[in-house]
This record gives sequence, structure tokens and C-alpha cells, in this order.
Amino acid sequence: MNVLKIKELATKRIKNGFPVLEELDFVNKDHLVEGDFVKLVDKHNKFVAYGYIGDERKTAGYVLSLDESDDLDYAFFDRRFRIAREKRTAFYADDKTTAFRFFNGDGDGIGGLTIDYYEGYYVFSWYSAGIYMHRDMIIKAFKVAIPDFKGIYEKCRYPDAPHKSRFVEGEMAEEPLVISENGIHYNVYLNEGWMTGLFLDQRNVRNKIMEEWGLGKTVLNAFSYTGAFSVAAAMGGALKTVNVDVANRSKDRTKEQFEVNGLDSDQHEIRVMDVFSYLDYAQKHKLQFDLIVLDPPTFARTKKRTFSVDKDYTELVKDAVQVLAPGGLIITSTNAWNVSRDDFFDSVNLAFEDMNVDAYLVDEFKLPEDFAVNKQHPESDYLKVFVLERAKS
Repeated sequence: MNVLKIKELATKRIKNGFPVLEELDFVNKDHLVEGDFVKLVDKHNKFVAYGYIGDERKTAGYVLSLDESDDLDYAFFDRRFRIAREKRTAFYADDKTTAFRFFNGDGDGIGGLTIDYYEGYYVFSWYSAGIYMHRDMIIKAFKVAIPDFKGIYEKCRYPDAPHKSRFVEGEMAEEPLVISENGIHYNVYLNEGWMTGLFLDQRNVRNKIMEEWGLGKTVLNAFSYTGAFSVAAAMGGALKTVNVDVANRSKDRTKEQFEVNGLDSDQHEIRVMDVFSYLDYAQKHKLQFDLIVLDPPTFARTKKRTFSVDKDYTELVKDAVQVLAPGGLIITSTNAWNVSRDDFFDSVNLAFEDMNVDAYLVDEFKLPEDFAVNKQHPESDYLKVFVLERAKS
């Protein structure tokens, strides 16, 4: 195992539990080799931590252990997986929710790796070539810790990866696989690119829509993907949903989500078009919605425009407020790790201020309980959701 000397500021951060390694942390960067397990020492050559080198965004690697007696072998990873399973005992016991985050990166002790559970199948997501180099040992440890898996899939989310998605072993899942979430059914596809058709981190928001916010409402689901928010609203008694997404395949996948729940997809509007163009259309036709969901990708490019959360979210909210009925709710959401909670709220609030429209914050959501986070690494707590009610007058 290579020994790497780190600077004093990095030593303090890591000892306090910060899990991320950055290039500026090291005294000599020439020794960084992708995938290496490393022993980190301070300026006096005293042990600080074990970690690995893996290039991910602005990250040079992750800390794995502050215990010098640890060995970074399959037994080490086996223990991590057993602890993760114990944390999620309640999820395994809940027959109304059969899809959740089993392992959440540095929140569960292995930065750069997440594992999602879908009806007995596990989907590994690798975020750097460095962690992927230890794939065989990590999967071996997983199979020892979680022997009752039905099947394993993996997704490689780093540049120049050997593949985006593939089946690994066990039995293959049906395509689509039907899972449950708070009693609602959703179709997921475990081996289609990086996504499966359902963002598990929005589970609590969908549940609130179903239980409290959907009844009797007309709903606009912008950037609708496969329409999961709309299905939750319809199951909660929404009168109508309008689903807008620029991706062609969103139409068929959204129909599937309604129909797997016994809902008539023809009663819901599904439009394949640019969201800003639809908002302009809705304003011109004097359409109004009681509930609007804005959950755009962090960055998107279409033929007409480029959108990024940090630059364009205020304008998006302003356009949406034009078609939000008095007393209506707007759900504003982002998973942008580089936008803080306060900055995101300011961008939402600025839209109402610029339009001289009063609104009240009625709820806020962060990552659900299965998405374990490291409190010393606030960027890993990436989900920000604010729900605001437009004043009635």
C-alpha cells in the first residue's frame, strides 16, 4: 500500500470525519495512481487514515477508515454492507415499499459507490475508475454479506467506462420490473443506461402528493421523465395531470406508469416538448394549475436552449408562477450538489419577489432516510425541495 503525506489542513479535516480527498491535500501529487489504496500520514509521518484514489468531479479519492488496524480487504467491505443492511431493516420489512437505497456512498463509508435495491435485485453504481478497479473484491464481499440477492446489475458513471449498464450475475429481472413505493406500483428497467425510470430520492415527496396534495387538483409535472409525480397525484385523487418532457421515450414510459396502477393514461395529458415552450403555451391559453412540480435536470441542452440550475432556475419559476392558480402549490426541487440549500431557496424566492407575488413556504424535503449522508460532507446531502403556496390574493 502506498504511503501519501497530506497537508496539515487536510489532516484536521480528515480526522474530523471529512470523507473526501482533494488534489491539494497531498504534499506530492506525483504519487497519485487511480485505484490505489493509500495510507495517509501527517507531516510527522503519523497515521491519519486509509483511503483510495479515484477521480470523480473535483474529488481525488475518498477516506475509507480512520482505524489503523483495518485491512482494506473483502472482510472490510463485508462489514460495511452488513452495517448498511442493519440500518435499513425497516425498509426490508415494509411490503408497501420494495425499492430503496441500500448503500449511499460516503454516507455508508465507501465514497464513489451506491447500491439500490429493487424487489430483491441490487444495482451497483460506480462513480470513478478508481473504485471500479476494486469491483471484484467489493462484489465478492457483498455476496457474502447479502447472500439472498436475486440478481446484481451495475452502472458505470465515469468517463471512458467499459459500459454504461450491464447484468452481472444471479437471475435477470423482468423488463420492466414492477416495484412498489408507498403502495403505488412503478415500472423500472434495471439495464437501460444509467437510469431505471424512477428517482428513489423523491419517495417522500411523492408520498406527500398522494396523501395530501393531489386530491381534486389539476397538476403540471414539468420535466416529467416517466411521470412518477403525476401517478402519485392521480392515485391521490387528482382530476388531471399534464406531463411535459423533451425526451421522446417519456411518453410511452409515462403511459406505462399510469396503466400499471390501473389508471387510464388517456385521461392524462403527455406532451413531448420543451418545458419553457409549454409554459409559454399555457400562459397564452390562460391555463392554470393547482399543483406544479419543477424537478429539472441539473443541466440540460435542447435545440432551443441550454438550462442549468445555478443560472436559470429563477426564470423557470417565474414562468411557472404565471400559470399557478391563486392558492396553488409549487414544488421546486434540485439535486445539484454544487448549489447550497440557501442559494437554491434564494433563487426560488427571487422569482416571487421579481413578480411581486406573495408565497409561503409550506414544506421542505431533503434526502429520505435510506440515503445515509456524512454530516461532515454537506455536499453529499444534495437534494433540496421547497414547497410554496401562492397567496390567494
